[in-house]
Amino acid sequence: MVAIRTRPLLIGLTALLVLVALATLTTGPVEMSYRQVLTLLLRPDSQDTGTLIIWQIRLPRLLLAIQVGALLALCGTLIQGLFRNPLAEPGLIGVSSGATLMVVIVLVLLANLPSYLPPGLRPFLLPTVAFVGGVVATRLVMLIGRGANHSPLRLILAGVAFNLMAGAGIGLCAYLSTNEQLRTLTFWSLGSFSAAHWTATAITAAVLVVVATFAFRQYRPLNALLLGESECRHLGFDVPRLQRRIIYLSAAGVGAAVAFTGIIGFIGLVVPHIVRLLVGPDHRKVIPLSMVMGALLMLGADWLAKVVLSPAELPVGIVTSLLGGPFFIYLIHRQRSTLT
Repeated sequence: MVAIRTRPLLIGLTALLVLVALATLTTGPVEMSYRQVLTLLLRPDSQDTGTLIIWQIRLPRLLLAIQVGALLALCGTLIQGLFRNPLAEPGLIGVSSGATLMVVIVLVLLANLPSYLPPGLRPFLLPTVAFVGGVVATRLVMLIGRGANHSPLRLILAGVAFNLMAGAGIGLCAYLSTNEQLRTLTFWSLGSFSAAHWTATAITAAVLVVVATFAFRQYRPLNALLLGESECRHLGFDVPRLQRRIIYLSAAGVGAAVAFTGIIGFIGLVVPHIVRLLVGPDHRKVIPLSMVMGALLMLGADWLAKVVLSPAELPVGIVTSLLGGPFFIYLIHRQRSTLT
């Protein structure tokens, strides 16, 4: 396949993202025209109900969807680059499960913990514990899967094992939860942007800026790692240090996404693979393109979630799973020679 030029592709995806964003702002229980949306964005009127809908409901949701999509795609790119395997993604190697388990423990077993924190620190509680859970999970998976020069199959199997154990812990917490907590966990586990607010958007934006800035600086060692760990060392890069950086960056990104939106799968798996098919394996190109395409696909999935069963709303995690599941099967089919 001939690689597509990066700059035209990036411009085209960005333009399409803007168009989808405008379409998303017009969609909902209260239908609005594009002219109304643009008017309310440029000249908000505090006395107008439409201004409240756009600025307090739809715009935070729109921005959170873009940021979470970019984060998940970026983390998927880093994980696939670290493990040198297109089947690797934050969900498969335990990052998402570890972050989810920690959030569930706080929501169910430590439900009173937020009341002991100052009000200014409470919004940071879930992202912090999710980050810790993601780091611990990934480190455990790498320790379990260590051997045979970090065989991709061994690492993925270790991730599957950890996911099963984390699933058992999440199930136990669900069993011990109250009816109200169980309902909250059920809808949260399906993934949704319906509870988006400006605080979550601001925190996620800050995490995205930090993770993206440090991630882009790793494109040279990630490119060298494509040749193998020994070759990467011979080129002067510290592989263990690179692994730690990728783990922390991925855990921070996935942690912020999981904490505010629940479990949304397959974005981190599908997007980096598509981008590599289009522009090649150079992470200098793959990282920014994956972020834009991840934001675009997530926003498109959220738009579908709102219109498929309108006026009811489908959890966005179901939409991404329906889209990503067949693609994952396709990847397994392509990688059958590697897995055997």
